[in-house]
Amino acid sequence: SSDLPGTYTLLAASAEERLARDFICFGKPDATIVIVDAMALERNLSLVLQVMEITSKAIVCVNLIDEAHRKGVHVDTVALEKHLGIPVVATSARNGTGIDTLLAVVADVVSGRRACQPRVATYGEDLERAISDIEAQIDDRIAAHVNRRWLALRLLEGDQTVIEALSEHLGLHYLGPSIAPISV
Repeated sequence: SSDLPGTYTLLAASAEERLARDFICFGKPDATIVIVDAMALERNLSLVLQVMEITSKAIVCVNLIDEAHRKGVHVDTVALEKHLGIPVVATSARNGTGIDTLLAVVADVVSGRRACQPRVATYGEDLERAISDIEAQIDDRIAAHVNRRWLALRLLEGDQTVIEALSEHLGLHYLGPSIAPISV
């Protein structure tokens, strides 16, 4: 169990974002819980989608649900779960509501009793073709540790921190244009 720094994104612009991203990518967590604020769900969904690109074993915890209800905000966790393809649990950590349910869902995801099938965002025909081309070039030794599609997207973005992370966490260097590793 690791508690990562609070962040709204995994784009690795800050040390906190990079630490969170690298742990989810390379730390081999059994599951990743993304805690979102029920009153700021829209702002937090970007992070949820980024985590879903990295790992299928993701769970959304919609916290502060009691406060949201008091303010007339209702979060339809069933619909959200259906749209995301991963478990969504409403909680109020302050008074303990939903914590037992969250722990049971985590146990089910970790054990494999509950399969997560995160929705994959699509980006249009041209970009999807580019993603597929890069995915096909990613060496199996890298793909054993990192989701091919996620890595292809980061490489298309020109994210140098991903290349640094491959070296730091896997001891591999990116050789572009063929995405193959060399040991250091």
